[in-house]
Amino acid sequence: MGIVVGLDASRNRSGGGVRHIVSLLNATDPRDHGVSAVHLWAYDGLHDQVRDTPWLVKHRPAALKRSIVRQLWWQRRQLPAEMRAHGVDILCNTDAGTVCRAHPSVTISRDMLSYEPGEMRRYWPSRMWLRLLALRYVQAWSLKDADGAVFLTRYAADVIQQMTGPLGRVALIPHGVGEAFRRNASLPRATGGSSRCVYVSQADMYKHQWHVVRAIADLRQRGYDVQLRLIGGGAGRPQALLEREIHRSDPSREFITQTGVVPPHDLARLLAESDLFIFASSCENMPNTLVEGMASGLPIACSNRGPMPEVLRDGGVYFDPEDASSIAAAIEPLLAQPELRVSLATRAAELSSEYSWERCAGETWRFLRETFLATQSTAPHQHSDDLLTPV
Repeated sequence: MGIVVGLDASRNRSGGGVRHIVSLLNATDPRDHGVSAVHLWAYDGLHDQVRDTPWLVKHRPAALKRSIVRQLWWQRRQLPAEMRAHGVDILCNTDAGTVCRAHPSVTISRDMLSYEPGEMRRYWPSRMWLRLLALRYVQAWSLKDADGAVFLTRYAADVIQQMTGPLGRVALIPHGVGEAFRRNASLPRATGGSSRCVYVSQADMYKHQWHVVRAIADLRQRGYDVQLRLIGGGAGRPQALLEREIHRSDPSREFITQTGVVPPHDLARLLAESDLFIFASSCENMPNTLVEGMASGLPIACSNRGPMPEVLRDGGVYFDPEDASSIAAAIEPLLAQPELRVSLATRAAELSSEYSWERCAGETWRFLRETFLATQSTAPHQHSDDLLTPV
């Protein structure tokens, strides 16, 4: 007989977190993995994206429409009682920032900024810096208190456990990639001409869009007909830095364009219309948009920081994301060598096949079931290295 799983997605409001939960519930039937029913606590917008099935029960707490303080109070005080009332065997905290301390439970880690001192310094002094500092301790407490922890990359597992100490039960379960990206994939052009580069990410201090703009401008000065599309929008100081660099490098907007966030199906089409994918982030738990670029069959110039080399491996060229000359030096051979573009794009697409939502969902359901069974026995926890799922 399968177990009953509870998913607390009350804090999943951003694109990556929402996509994870929606894909987790839409990709597979958990009954095939030892889970008889799933109770989902979330707000209306997320529920609307999840298909209705016999095994899924949707809960819409009124508190989730109120202030953040009221939401946290509900999560801390009321959620455990609701779990018990519905016969939930194990709770999955889909965000490590949870304040719920129900047991047994598994917590998923998806944030890294709080654990990278160099990245946090970019926000000093500000409310954002204070928020990140608080999140570091809340998330570490949540991970240590849980009966199991899920990380998206080995890099994240290693860095975060330097603060929390070794955790008892740990699984490495990366996110997947939407099939729309694979369907629209095609090998890059082997001929010359104008090259359309794309960078998908909201402007932020660790995304370094302004350095990418400077690098593209430098390449144009060397005679390359190259354009850059920035997708994701932005606000505040990072957007101001970006706009300043665009005004300096391309005041008439001849080769730089910036658009806001686009839905996944539109993003897949835009990537298919591009020639080269750039990923310049210096901090990620898992670089989801990088995997989307890989699945799209694009040659990739990528940041050498964080988990990016773990994910892309030998499927791209690397650069220092804080050095425009390094970015330009990585992009230039992709512009000048058609065979290199084709070989790297082919390799990246092959590597992307390791990332699927079916795999992510199946491994998540199995880990939840195994963790629940472990809590019902007196057997000692396995060491973390025995539970990490290789990528």
